[in-house]
Amino acid sequence: MGITIIFLLFLAVVSFLVFMSQPKQVSSYLVFNRPKVNIDMKVFDSDQFKNLQSFTEMQNQYSYKATNAKNASEAGFISATSPDQARAILESTGLKVSELKQTQIGRDNPFTPYYQLAPAPSTPSNGR
Repeated sequence: MGITIIFLLFLAVVSFLVFMSQPKQVSSYLVFNRPKVNIDMKVFDSDQFKNLQSFTEMQNQYSYKATNAKNASEAGFISATSPDQARAILESTGLKVSELKQTQIGRDNPFTPYYQLAPAPSTPSNGR
């Protein structure tokens, strides 16, 4: 019984010390250490920087319907940066463009597979 009382007293003292303790005070002033960064602007004067090429414009895909010099109808797709450029490319190949529109990017359902195997044709059985 004495051991139990000593154990309970020990637990009471430890729990009292834990619950009554407070966090330490933090210093109230803010310390800012200025970073030592040097930016070398001489790189903009180098030949390597001056010879950089800009990115090319992204090309869109356009579907067209046109007639050629023999009045035969043609349809297809062409890539160009604008509808005017697509029309100019087609007209430079000798086509007379009747319809030109930008195609939609992507698919309606992205989870359908690109290629599906067709089921094998079944052979008729003669009742055997």
